[in-house]
Amino acid sequence: MEYKIGDMVTRESYSHDIVFKIIDIVDNNYILKGKYFRLYADSPVEDLKLYKKDKDAEEEEFSKRVREDNHLDRDEYFYLPGKILHIDGDKEYLERCLNYYKEFNLWAVGSCKKETEIAESMQELLEEYKPNIVVITGHDAYYKKKGGLHDLEAYKNSKCFVDAITEARKYEGSHEKLIIIAGACQSDYDELIKAGANFASSPKRINIHALDPAIIAKSISLAEITKDIDLKSIIEKTKYGKEGIGGIRTKGTMYVGYPR
Repeated sequence: MEYKIGDMVTRESYSHDIVFKIIDIVDNNYILKGKYFRLYADSPVEDLKLYKKDKDAEEEEFSKRVREDNHLDRDEYFYLPGKILHIDGDKEYLERCLNYYKEFNLWAVGSCKKETEIAESMQELLEEYKPNIVVITGHDAYYKKKGGLHDLEAYKNSKCFVDAITEARKYEGSHEKLIIIAGACQSDYDELIKAGANFASSPKRINIHALDPAIIAKSISLAEITKDIDLKSIIEKTKYGKEGIGGIRTKGTMYVGYPR
């Protein structure tokens, strides 16, 4: 079967577990990007199958779940949620996350940067927007043939995320004053946390959903600044919970005022 750029496909060798979009064709090799997951892959044509469904029941259920809470009650109080700076290596995923923030009426600004360029622009972006929360994400992968789980050089972009976190911590060293959410699919969770991230992927080196970093950012933005967050509850809102995202206990970033 002939496929074209933009077609949605799955892979026979992986039991059709992930839906991809064809983004390029190079020498009869198809370059793929996850429709829902922050994942790049490639495949020969004989391994592909056209994905014909208009709707994905599992994805629809997840989408409903992550949108059903944290809407602010319009009572006699007023609310000032934390400001979010979202830096993403993928323009399409960035737009999806910004639309998600918009659904909750959050102050959020996005910047699309290649993973290799995030660190060098980090302090300038922080100085310009002065956020309470910064998301550092894009694409990543763990290559078993290049080294063990704790070998930073065995990851596609984890070193770039570590460098970006380091630059952010030079700007603001307090984990309470600047919340950092970092990582993508299969990222080196341990090194991202050590570098200064409050939340990071991926404890079990698994793929994460495109919205996972935004789900954490939204939850922190809407959590009151005077209260400790419910760490387990926030992490369990993501696609695969503690296997995909982990972090440290901290406080929220939202001020509550009266009267409205």
